[in-house]
Amino acid sequence: MPTDEDLTAGLAFPILIGDIGGTNARFGLIPDAGSQPHLFPIVPTGGYKSIEEALISGVLPKDMARPRSAIIAVAGPIKGDEIPLTNAGWIIRPIDMIAALDLTEVIVINDFEAQALAIADLSDENRVKVGGGEVLADHSCAVLGPGTGLGVAGLVHARQTWFPVPGEGGHVDLGPRTARDLAIWPHLETIEGRISGEQVICGRGLLNLYRAICAADGKPALYADPAEVTQAALAHEDAAADETLKLFSTYLGRIAGDMAMVFMARGGVFLAGGIAQKILPALQGPEFRAGFEDKAPHSALLKTIPTFVVTHPAAALSGLSAYARAPQRFGLTTEGRCWRP
Repeated sequence: MPTDEDLTAGLAFPILIGDIGGTNARFGLIPDAGSQPHLFPIVPTGGYKSIEEALISGVLPKDMARPRSAIIAVAGPIKGDEIPLTNAGWIIRPIDMIAALDLTEVIVINDFEAQALAIADLSDENRVKVGGGEVLADHSCAVLGPGTGLGVAGLVHARQTWFPVPGEGGHVDLGPRTARDLAIWPHLETIEGRISGEQVICGRGLLNLYRAICAADGKPALYADPAEVTQAALAHEDAAADETLKLFSTYLGRIAGDMAMVFMARGGVFLAGGIAQKILPALQGPEFRAGFEDKAPHSALLKTIPTFVVTHPAAALSGLSAYARAPQRFGLTTEGRCWRP
């Protein structure tokens, strides 16, 4: 069962860190508080029946010190002793991890909570600014990112401590605003009758949007994979794909602006994940910031808030490492999310 102790005293080294997404799982091992993590090759979640099998058979080398504790970030809410992933087949059972790997404790947090931890120390080399605005030091931040789904979290600073705020903000409603939106919206695939941000702003959402644009124009959809749509759009090879990426950027900007207002994120709004990096040229166009700033009566405020694309190749693991090596810097809530034998 999860325990409720405050873990600012730290986990036992070596510490296993893991970022479990809907498609891929990333792991690392931190030998001690003074060391950077050793990162292992990425493994597909579909390639193994469970996280234990992936770790024992495909990740942890036989010649390396075994972990004594673990902190894992997962794509989904943490409720109870069985944690299903929102967009993948694994069910994380911390008690099974403890038994299989002989661990002293396991902490499980939301994957975008880990992304939020990462932006507390994100260097200029690991981010690209998009548009205007300036960071106000020690002010709240927001992080969101399209991937297999749409992750959202906040990072609040108070009493010299960073507090990550997890949530499921990717499932907020997304509605039409322009005449073009109204033409496209009837053709979007819904989830139980509604269009959430994640229905449009993620990998499968981009394909959903592309198909809806083609249907609205009475044209056949030529592409069946989000990467094909993105590639055609960035190369300006297909009008429907090009419009898809521009509208994708607009809608991502709208939701990013909403999160900026929710968290009053004057420390910046950060776009994380692989998709944001891949479509960086599109995000640097006018559509993203226009969608972000079009928030009357607070458009002037939004113009002052900077936005960034996170380019760190393993940002979530970086965030977990920052916490694991110096937990006293963060107000990470572990109640109900820490398991011991």
